[in-house]
Amino acid sequence: MTIRKKMNVVPIMADLFAEGKQPEVLFWVGCAGSFDQRAQMVTKAFVKILNKVGVNFAILGPEETCTGDPARRTGNEFLFQMQAAMNIEVLNMYEVKKIVTTCPHCFNTLKNEYPELGGNYEVIHHTTFLQDLINQGKIKLKDGGEFKGKRISYHDSCYLGRANEIYEAPRKVLELLDGELVEMKRCRTKGLCCGAGGAQMFKEEEHGKMNVNTERTKDVIEAKPDYVAVACPFCSTMLGDGVKEKEKQEEIKVLDIAEMLEKLM
Repeated sequence: MTIRKKMNVVPIMADLFAEGKQPEVLFWVGCAGSFDQRAQMVTKAFVKILNKVGVNFAILGPEETCTGDPARRTGNEFLFQMQAAMNIEVLNMYEVKKIVTTCPHCFNTLKNEYPELGGNYEVIHHTTFLQDLINQGKIKLKDGGEFKGKRISYHDSCYLGRANEIYEAPRKVLELLDGELVEMKRCRTKGLCCGAGGAQMFKEEEHGKMNVNTERTKDVIEAKPDYVAVACPFCSTMLGDGVKEKEKQEEIKVLDIAEMLEKLM
């Protein structure tokens, strides 16, 4: 994965395995976190947090491939099965037990769809992982900071929220930022998709009256936040584009929770 070229502090699973070492956690970077410039910033922020608190982790590096989520969502079951089988073979070879990922799409696929193919792991989304670190007292934040007193709205990712019922962990992390958490009118179980789900991220726009991310951006603007906190690389892209479309990018910043937390550590 290209992210390692810019961060020499990221251990590779194959290197550790050759030395007879087994990291506690495998960080599944994901395609977006590896190759998309915006998502790479989230990857770097999360890695910095892991290093600062001393988490024993590694990544697969060049051995990590797509989970197969986009293939299955678009109906290419054969490709999904092939990609999943290759990943499971690698993960099982390294005897991986715990996986953390910053992508809800990867999280959902690894957690809920790999077991039927022989891939059984403890899979954790990074917001839950960060909440656990906070509960253990391992994450300490500076007093004040750029988020103090600011209005922050959290956008519920579909695969994190409705698909896996993870609503509280992201919000608990945001509470530490000393800002004002303002909910959008459609949130939690009634949250609206950013428009990228079901592999729509990779498809041409379909005929309709309005793009989904434009509709969701209306909710964002109505809440009048200074920051929109996200926990998914696809949501980050879609809402970022929506805010720019409405020419609100100077007023409303779209940031991943890991980026926000790392700024105050």
